[in-house]
Amino acid sequence: MSKRILFVEDEPGLVMTLTDRLRNEGYAVETSYDGESGFSRATNERFDAIILDLMLPRKSGLDLCRDLRQRGVTTPLIMLTARGQIVDKVVGLKLGADDYLTKPFEMSELLARLEALLRRAPQPAEPAGPPDLYQFGPVRVDFRRAEVEHAGKLVEFSALEFRLLRYFIEHRGATISRDELLNEVWGYNALVSTRTVDVHVAWLRQKIEQNPRHPQYLLTVHGMGYKFVG
Repeated sequence: MSKRILFVEDEPGLVMTLTDRLRNEGYAVETSYDGESGFSRATNERFDAIILDLMLPRKSGLDLCRDLRQRGVTTPLIMLTARGQIVDKVVGLKLGADDYLTKPFEMSELLARLEALLRRAPQPAEPAGPPDLYQFGPVRVDFRRAEVEHAGKLVEFSALEFRLLRYFIEHRGATISRDELLNEVWGYNALVSTRTVDVHVAWLRQKIEQNPRHPQYLLTVHGMGYKFVG
């Protein structure tokens, strides 16, 4: 799976250039154009590395770096600085940045630093798969049999619906974007839109929620995706 990079930068030209190059190198790149949205994405989504500019609207790169580390986000982070900002570089490293690069920079140097940072980063342990049986509220999921019961009654699930429910359970507590669901559940080559995800989530809610209009297990995170809290 491609390494996911969050690029927080408000200069459109640099965003376009760097994003295109990183994607050509095989990275999956997401962008935020200000510090507040960058903080929200970095704390609610899983990224392998973060590249952020020092000067950002709404929340500076220094504040963003500090707040992420205080929140317990340990994602490797490269800070981009302008020439002459020596003090800011030192402060950034003290606040938790792993590396910095001075603008203007060669793209090859950024790629080399990013690769080195990803090599040094501790690899997360493989998450343990769910047990054969999983229960939340009145819903009982049997992974071995691929069966779902609601209040003791067997509920009919398609193979795709079951894969979708299983993915949510395996990633419970995490905010999952529609694009991630399309990639991981439908597959990279699936010719479907994010609207398809919304439709299938609505079907899931009909089968697992007491009140699908006011779900308590499969929640919508507005502007970001969904979160399973069962």
